[in-house]
Amino acid sequence: MRRWTLPLALLIAGAAFIAALRIYNARAERELSSQLWIPKAVTITPELALLQQYVRIDTSNPPGNELPGARFLAGLLEKNGVHAEIIESAPRRASVYARIAGRQRGDGLLLLNHIDVVPAPASGWSHPPFAAAIDVNQMYGRGTLDMKGIAICELMAFIDVARMHRTPERDIVFLGVADEETGGTLGTAWLLEHRPDVFAGIRYAINEGGITETTSESISYFGIETGTKMTVRLRLRGRDRQSMQALRIALEPFIVRIDADRVLPQVREFLHDVAPLRIEQGQYLQDIDRTIATGKLWLLPPGYRELTQNVLWPEAVETNAGATTMNVNLFNLPDEDPDARIAWLRGVAARYGVTIDEVLEKSGPAPVSSRHTPMFALLTSEVKRQYAGTRTGTEVLAAWYNDSRYLRARGVEAYGLMPFPTDWYQTQGIHSVDERLRADWFGSGVALLRRVTSRFAFEPLPPPAV
Repeated sequence: MRRWTLPLALLIAGAAFIAALRIYNARAERELSSQLWIPKAVTITPELALLQQYVRIDTSNPPGNELPGARFLAGLLEKNGVHAEIIESAPRRASVYARIAGRQRGDGLLLLNHIDVVPAPASGWSHPPFAAAIDVNQMYGRGTLDMKGIAICELMAFIDVARMHRTPERDIVFLGVADEETGGTLGTAWLLEHRPDVFAGIRYAINEGGITETTSESISYFGIETGTKMTVRLRLRGRDRQSMQALRIALEPFIVRIDADRVLPQVREFLHDVAPLRIEQGQYLQDIDRTIATGKLWLLPPGYRELTQNVLWPEAVETNAGATTMNVNLFNLPDEDPDARIAWLRGVAARYGVTIDEVLEKSGPAPVSSRHTPMFALLTSEVKRQYAGTRTGTEVLAAWYNDSRYLRARGVEAYGLMPFPTDWYQTQGIHSVDERLRADWFGSGVALLRRVTSRFAFEPLPPPAV
């Protein structure tokens, strides 16, 4: 028996070591999935507790059902002495609106957010998507980033102004809208048509859309979103599959681009802003006009190239009940006339006996917001105060858009923020599984929007940058 004692002991010890290592690695993977180090201690602040309650309200769109979320926000506003109006564009498709009137009219600030969230996949989550569970200092849940977390930051900032019991210099409006995730037809677009008073006197808006590039516990770039590409979605109908396939092949060159490259001034500014942080592409982003002139635009990733181009994407050809159809998506520069792009596509399709059956979605033109405004100067000064050493600049989105496009088309300077730090791993949860935010980082976003809103309400605005 003794001759087996040592080997057996070594075997047991080895098995125990492997088991312990697996347990450690599993724990480490959870802790280190988004940062090299995540503090484990969590302080449940009042704002974090409100976010938990809000995330636990399922406002998935489709089907919508924003009414419970609107009632939650309205209840918090009423509790703090602010009258809140719930506006239904359709049964249970609700937005919530509140205004604090200022001394001046015409230069107001809109704190815009959307109540609906995209549906959550049934599987793949570390925690149920509407449980708002906090695990290793991260809150998991649909809407934590898109955009209930930002909404709570805006709500706290708005309530702060109300609690001061002072008349602000300018109007402050809080607006949580329905239906953003499916285009805004029953949300912002509906309100602009049926309740224009909600937007009366608004010059500036803060919304979603910004980025915070975060590594090693600090933000390297705080991008304030000033514009997006515009989208047109169409359904084409052809006489047979062969003609539709021929059209699809004819459109393939335009997947790369439709027209010659064209650089908007605001896009040029954005690319210049991020150039110092892009080691491989910096020299090409620094002077985008020279990059195009020397034929080197292809060296940039699509997200940058497509900010200088109108592009399209044809989907699969489908044949159902004898009808042959194909959806086509046009991604246009912000200032493009969508009807002109539709007319262009109609002309190309006609050569193959294909017609436009239905325009499913149409947006634009919507100008890019200016960085040369007092509001942008206020935002950048407060970002630098909150996140010392952070590089600030603009962000123009090539692949995403939001309700700011409706406001920009009506002359409002709209700025998209992600007020708290987010790392790459966390952003991968947006419209996917394990959407989450850092609990300790969330508080810094609340603080940032509180100061921005308070200064806007009660202090002279800083001069715009030249």
